[in-house]
Amino acid sequence: MLYVVATPIGNLEDITLRAIRVLKEVDYVFAEDTRVTKKLLSHLGINTTVYRYDEHSKHHQIENVLNLLKDGKSVALTTDAGTPCISDPGYELVDAVLKAEISVIPIPGASAMTTAASVAGISCRRLAFEGFLPKKKGRQTLLKQLKDDERTIIFFESPHRIVKTLEDIEQYMGVKYVVIVREITKIYEEIIRGTTTEVIQRLIEKPIKGEIVLLIKGKDELLEEEKGRKNKYSQFSKVGDNSSEYDEDDDEDDYYDDCEEEEE
Repeated sequence: MLYVVATPIGNLEDITLRAIRVLKEVDYVFAEDTRVTKKLLSHLGINTTVYRYDEHSKHHQIENVLNLLKDGKSVALTTDAGTPCISDPGYELVDAVLKAEISVIPIPGASAMTTAASVAGISCRRLAFEGFLPKKKGRQTLLKQLKDDERTIIFFESPHRIVKTLEDIEQYMGVKYVVIVREITKIYEEIIRGTTTEVIQRLIEKPIKGEIVLLIKGKDELLEEEKGRKNKYSQFSKVGDNSSEYDEDDDEDDYYDDCEEEEE
């Protein structure tokens, strides 16, 4: 049996009792980054053997996992942070296991995408997740395709590229209302809201670090409710009660780096 296990996206308290039990009971854990997962397991007092499953190892590891499952072993699949198979190659393993008619069990939990949507303060009745925006090829085409989309669009983005991304959004999609949610569940968690023009100015004046979820409000709900706002720059808030997190340092590491490599 294959368990697809969601893990914390920052604060180590954000893991379910069921996930802890499964990680203890399975024979093996296959992880996007063994270092990250071993750190989590150590924190939880779990000694399950961990193997790597990522973009570079997936081809031979899929066969290895299938053989283990056919031998009656149980396997958990994890990603660096959050729910597996969202912007990572885990779906290919799940597909292979299902085709082999072996059970796949989801163990739900944290997800950066839905967590950001829950605190963005914009309608997410309809939304589209686009992962990382292409760095070069297809970037302009995709943004033009999304210009008149009525859904809320969600991206992951790097702090090093966020200003350029917002500039491209404004160039190819027009002025949009956007929300940035960064360092979710960590010490420096922050929500930044405003038009692309306002947020660009805000980030130029005060650059940000850490992992970023970017939400673009859909066309139909774009700017009407924001016209009466008095603030010159975007609204933002900080949450300081996120003391238990993966990274013991305060340097706001970007846990999406591995995912970005897939887009290159």
